[in-house]
Amino acid sequence: SRNFILALIEHAVRQAGRDIHAMAEDDISKRGMGTTVSLLLLTPKRGYIAHVGDSRVYLIRQKEVFQLTEDHSLIRELIKSKKLSPEEAEASPYRNALTRAVGVYADVEVDLLDFEVADEDCFLLCSDGLSNYFEGDQEVQQILSEGSLESAPQRFVEIANARGGKDNITSLVVEVKNRGTRAD
Repeated sequence: SRNFILALIEHAVRQAGRDIHAMAEDDISKRGMGTTVSLLLLTPKRGYIAHVGDSRVYLIRQKEVFQLTEDHSLIRELIKSKKLSPEEAEASPYRNALTRAVGVYADVEVDLLDFEVADEDCFLLCSDGLSNYFEGDQEVQQILSEGSLESAPQRFVEIANARGGKDNITSLVVEVKNRGTRAD
């Protein structure tokens, strides 16, 4: 059931956080370490996301791009509360400060999402080392349409590197095909 799957992926992320936190407690050199997670689980009819941090999941459906996850960053919070303009955020020294990460504390709040999947849906999962270089969400679809799906992750990495590449760059592309021909 939907609720069981959501509970399962939430438990997995929270357990990973507990494990990372325990490692840091045992080794002083690892204190404060943490990570982001954007987990996508696809079934024939539904998609499920568990998310913490500022990595992202995008959905590209019929050439429209939707950012499905919300960044857990200090900058996003400041922009949302109108304490900072998007232009000021660009120059802020706190651009990479997270409000939530997996493992920094013993537990973490996980954003959960589930949705219907359509044939030919395409997903981009990426770290902020890539998304920070997008010139608007629609550029995601433009880059995907410029070549094969198989070569898309490498094209995304090359674009991020060409625009500065100041952070680790992760890019994973998934496409749903022939959904209607599979059994549940």
